Amino acid sequence: MEINEIIKPENLVYEKPKLMNDNPMHYCPGCSHGVIHKLIAEVIAEMGMEDKTIGVSPVGCAVFAYNYLDIDWEEAAHGRAPAIATAIKRLNPSKMVFTYQGDGDLAAIGTAETIHAANRGENIVIIFVNNAIYGMTGGQMAPTTLVGMKTATCPYGRNVALNGYPLKISNLLAQLEGTCLVTRQSVQNAAAVRKAKKMLRKAFENSMAGKGTSVVEFVSTCSSGWKMTPEQANKWMEENMFPFYPLGDLKNVE
Repeated sequence: MEINEIIKPENLVYEKPKLMNDNPMHYCPGCSHGVIHKLIAEVIAEMGMEDKTIGVSPVGCAVFAYNYLDIDWEEAAHGRAPAIATAIKRLNPSKMVFTYQGDGDLAAIGTAETIHAANRGENIVIIFVNNAIYGMTGGQMAPTTLVGMKTATCPYGRNVALNGYPLKISNLLAQLEGTCLVTRQSVQNAAAVRKAKKMLRKAFENSMAGKGTSVVEFVSTCSSGWKMTPEQANKWMEENMFPFYPLGDLKNVE
């Protein structure tokens, strides 16, 4: 059988989202970012919002997110994405606006911007990728690093007496009156991917319905920072990250 006999429209079972560019991704093998990008692209296209969506990309591993998704983007200074998204949405209320941030960007230098945007109930979506480490800059300890977890800046493991406790910032955001959806998802298997996509869709719909701030946290891996293979990282995440950052909805206002 020739290849042209196989590649026919009627044989197509899956294809790359049309909103994803052909640029080679810079993410490490096994990184969760690529899957999350794909889900965002699919949801935006399925909602027919290709020309009405504006993303705000962060400082961190996803700093080049604008290279991969063919929508309008704004680059924010480290941690300031929710503030930028606030301005964009208020000036363009018909646009669908989201931020895409890692744990160092959102839960460290951007803690104030995140909390206050959510407390105001800005009609934006905050996508939060939590891999418990500073992945891009060398694997340093992040606010979300687990107790006992080794990083470049706590090589013997996070010590509560010295470093304090991991920050469950999504739990904090769920307590604010301005948030309408705070959910914690993952993308380590097919079932998780399907659930994550469903919650992303709900978050974007909430923003367009003017319900307030939606936060979608992705508990994720960092094979490079954790010094593991992708398979090992997924297993470590399930055994260590999920018990501390359990998946599911923290707040879901209908």
